[in-house]
Amino acid sequence: MNQELLDLAVERGRLIERISNQRQRLADELQPVGNALQTADRALATVRQGRDYVKQHPEIVAVGVALLIVVQPRRVWRWSKRGFFAWRTWRMLRSEISKLGVLTPRP
Repeated sequence: MNQELLDLAVERGRLIERISNQRQRLADELQPVGNALQTADRALATVRQGRDYVKQHPEIVAVGVALLIVVQPRRVWRWSKRGFFAWRTWRMLRSEISKLGVLTPRP
């Protein structure tokens, strides 16, 4: 009887160790998913902050619509494309500079 209890205790210990290893492996494998979800959470929080800001300051939206009506849409579109290109170039340069070790990368 005592030998059976010892065998069960040893088997239980092995199973607990196996479970611990599986949990660690699962945590390691899910790390990229966790990083992606953190990025999505940050993006969602930024969108929500922007939405709240626009709700608190509707005059900004009104000015933007009025500006689109007054200014020619083609000109607005052209400057939007230029602004997007400048922003994208800046992000690429910042990334390359941080790879060189001059700047610390942003999260």
